[in-house]
Amino acid sequence: MPDFDLAVIGAGAAGLSVAAVAAQLGVSVVLIERDRMGGDCLNTGCVPSKALLAASHAAVAARGAGRFGLRLSEPEVDWAVVRCHVQGAIAALAPTDSEARFRALGAAVLRGEARFVSPDALAVDGRRLTARRIVIAAGSRAAVPPIPGLDRVRFVTNETVFELGERPEHLLILGGGPIGLEMADAFAGLGRQVTVLEAATIAGRDDPELVAGLRCALTRRAVTLLEGVGVAAVEPGPALVLMDGQRITGSHLLVAVGRRPNLESLDLEVGNVRASAGGVVTDRGLRSVTNRRVFAVGDIADPVGIGPRAFTHVGSYHAGIVIRRALFRMPARLDYAALPRVTYTHPELAQVGMTEAEARAAGHAVSVLRWPLADNDRAVAEADTAGLVKLVVRRGRVLGAGILAPAAGEMISLWTLAIAQRTKVSALAGMIIPYPTRSEAAKRAAGSLFAPKLFSERTRRLVRWLQ
Repeated sequence: MPDFDLAVIGAGAAGLSVAAVAAQLGVSVVLIERDRMGGDCLNTGCVPSKALLAASHAAVAARGAGRFGLRLSEPEVDWAVVRCHVQGAIAALAPTDSEARFRALGAAVLRGEARFVSPDALAVDGRRLTARRIVIAAGSRAAVPPIPGLDRVRFVTNETVFELGERPEHLLILGGGPIGLEMADAFAGLGRQVTVLEAATIAGRDDPELVAGLRCALTRRAVTLLEGVGVAAVEPGPALVLMDGQRITGSHLLVAVGRRPNLESLDLEVGNVRASAGGVVTDRGLRSVTNRRVFAVGDIADPVGIGPRAFTHVGSYHAGIVIRRALFRMPARLDYAALPRVTYTHPELAQVGMTEAEARAAGHAVSVLRWPLADNDRAVAEADTAGLVKLVVRRGRVLGAGILAPAAGEMISLWTLAIAQRTKVSALAGMIIPYPTRSEAAKRAAGSLFAPKLFSERTRRLVRWLQ
């Protein structure tokens, strides 16, 4: 008999979700972690970055108080206390992901590095164990590009930036994706010079119209954005030498050019588990295409025809699919049609479903509905009107939604549900929304689909006849 019903490699968000549900269902579970419980999200990703952004946004709010007639001096940033706030947020949430909690749920927890020794067996620091099902949730880490000289210069990634003992005077950020932009926003808000270098365009996966608004907001915060530039070399300083010969020097360098899966130590070939550059190759139900005992979840999963998605909420979604398939023997498949994503700058940029460009490229005849926050009463009352709601609609239903606004991440959930449930735009336009809220902008955008017909001459004649 196998030692366990289920072995989970990795105690990040995805692995913890699988182990917690399985253990509470009475399944024999072993959870294996070689580093810190909670993985990237708790220790070096979502939690510390949002804690740092909260401090930064508080400083920005203090500087902007003058527009309300409040005279405040320039905020004095105590970097040591800011770091304590960041570490305090991690410590407050750590018990939920702790060994003690999972042992209390009934799971066995092993600390060490797991590797395959056969298709149904693992070795953890010399101990051999077998399992009916194995879930690989080993996550990902920051990718380091092969730029000449980078290996000879001290740099930080999202895994080490929160450990800086001093506040950078001038932070160079290589990469204009979500991590790079959030850290640019955070350190600029804390009063430091920031330069972002991006080979293509910032936030390249998001709607260009919304990105244009975010670009303006970051520029107003004195973030220097260099787009469409290539880095030829890195020199001590640190200094970045661009392809055109220009040299940009800063006090610190943050590398944020993407993620790579943690595959190297798993000995996947021994376990008959196929891998690609994107991670463990799976079907759309997250089962390995070469070993039916094995599933992959979170950043390390590379479903055929879909590709990896490095979001914490995707890991939780993956966990639900694996639980249904591995424990309940129910059919379950990935569907990213209503997958939201958020960049937590100020304003936040949230997106779900197709962008306008993606919908048109797919051959859909779509209507595009917009409502600027400048026409939203709550935004006007708070003197914070930068932003836009943009909906992509086909045949009366929403294919995609993008929001640039403060707390856009809170606003996008409605549109995630609307896409998932194929809710009609007419139902969304008819919602009763509390006044005044920024959510009204989304309702007004939906209602704009019907405005031309409602106020047409034909409707006006009908109303006159009825009167």
